[in-house]
Amino acid sequence: MAKINRINKQTENRFLNMYEIEGTNKVGHPTRYFVASRAEKVEDLKISTGENRPDGVVIYSLYGEAHDRVVLIRQYRYPIDGFVYEFPAGLVDAGESYGQAAVREMHEETGLAFTPLSVDPLFEEPRFTTVGLTDESCATVYGYASGQVTKRYQEELEEIEVVLADRKEVRRILKEERVAIMCAYQLMHFLQDEDPFAFLQSGGKDL
Repeated sequence: MAKINRINKQTENRFLNMYEIEGTNKVGHPTRYFVASRAEKVEDLKISTGENRPDGVVIYSLYGEAHDRVVLIRQYRYPIDGFVYEFPAGLVDAGESYGQAAVREMHEETGLAFTPLSVDPLFEEPRFTTVGLTDESCATVYGYASGQVTKRYQEELEEIEVVLADRKEVRRILKEERVAIMCAYQLMHFLQDEDPFAFLQSGGKDL
């Protein structure tokens, strides 16, 4: 098994930093690996704490009286110099629960009110996003949105269009647009099931 001997912080940024890992690989040869993390210092890395505290939340929200639309954002992202479809999402502030963070982020990005569902913890368990590059993990929060869309609360750096997509539009988006992978998997589920949240009622019994 690989072994980590030393971790060096490479950058000093506000939201994301690069860390160099010095160690040995499974056959004992020296190796270097680079990891991006939202941790502010080495001691806060998940490598160091051994804990999987979520950096952020991803919000899977249905909209409308029939719950037949899903709340999406179409957001400009610098790494691809273009727009990509995603679920509303954001970082969890210190002292916030997953649900509180989701309510705040939904309002800031879309102007909508969000009511989280109470679900079995296994459905909200923080999962790693792109573990080959970063130790970032996010919890998924499920619920229902209501109200009117507005850009009034978006930050200056956010370039976001809110999309309340029905199944026809979701199918088009999956066929024709760039979509974040975590969002894409859930949208495939949304297309398949009449009640997209039915699986949450199982308490994981069928998993």
